[in-house]
Amino acid sequence: MSSTAGQVIRCKAAVAWEAGKPLVMEEVEVAPPQAMEVRVKILFTALCHTDVYFWEAKGQTPLFPRIFGHEAGGIVESVGTGVTDLKPGDHVLPVFTGECKECRHCKSEESNMCDLLRINTDRGVMLNDGKSRFTIKGKPIYHFVGTSTFSEYTVVHVGCLAKINPAAPLDKVCILSCGISTGLGATLNVAKPKKGSTVAIFGLGAVGLAAAEGARLSGASRIIGVDLNSNKFNEAKKFGVTEFVNPKDHKKPVQEVIAEMTNGGVDRSVECTGSINAMISAFECVHDGWGVAVLVGVPNKDDSFKTHPVNFLNERTLKGTFFGNYKPRSDLPAVVEKYMNKELELEKFITHEVPFSEINKAFDYMLNGESLRCIIRMGA
Repeated sequence: MSSTAGQVIRCKAAVAWEAGKPLVMEEVEVAPPQAMEVRVKILFTALCHTDVYFWEAKGQTPLFPRIFGHEAGGIVESVGTGVTDLKPGDHVLPVFTGECKECRHCKSEESNMCDLLRINTDRGVMLNDGKSRFTIKGKPIYHFVGTSTFSEYTVVHVGCLAKINPAAPLDKVCILSCGISTGLGATLNVAKPKKGSTVAIFGLGAVGLAAAEGARLSGASRIIGVDLNSNKFNEAKKFGVTEFVNPKDHKKPVQEVIAEMTNGGVDRSVECTGSINAMISAFECVHDGWGVAVLVGVPNKDDSFKTHPVNFLNERTLKGTFFGNYKPRSDLPAVVEKYMNKELELEKFITHEVPFSEINKAFDYMLNGESLRCIIRMGA
């Protein structure tokens, strides 16, 4: 065990004291891990739109002060009792959802929605004792989705850590712990386009571009990108997008435009925006007889959408996915290997890099729509 095992560690963390206000660099105390918990030294973290959404706290229960961050890579510092899968020095990706390996979901080949550890955005404490492992001068600071990676050290349930190849560069593969895997898996594991097929991707942010990357890896012949911002098309070409449609450029619904372009509809579509209109379009633009649409984007809480049941009777399929249907512990190590053997490219998703002390710049880049992924270097 390391020399700090069993001790409280004092380190730097970026704390959100209130909604929408810049994060503040603070010295925090990080308690040792309890049963089934692991303390991790975070080396790199990235900013994902979900962090921004909960930091703004416009649509959900605000919980502050809080340490955000969930897309990251680090090294195990110490482990609590009962942890057998990990040891100090192991390289890990923390994940906002988990895999206990015991529940019905974990035992099912079809699901990755663990009963114990699936995402809970309202909980700001650890499962073991209902308390936080972070304090400032003895006052608790809340956790975020079980990860809280905007801290030099964090405590995570063992079931939310994927042990990966130590040779993998953490400053690249850290982005696989959330958005990139979500988009990639939506295509590879759920839409499953056949070689030579046509695929439409709605929303060309990091998740949508990862879905396009999945279509490219699958050998799709045409990948149609749909976005309200035409500036995104040039960048999207790097991810295999061959054609671009901006719904604002057309009088008729975008699903009709796509149907005309593709002789009746695309074989597969993946929706990565969370907009109800995009969800309807994504479903209605797939070809009858075999078309499959996959929803990835997170809707607003009161949303619902309408489509005519005949769209289903004409043999179109609508599916949803959570974290690309990957089980974090079982499946992520293999996704890292796809990068290691050069099948999957990650560098093109990383548009910015900042030292930890300048983490608020990462928020600015995202709020201004300038970045796909901004890597935050913890040691700096």
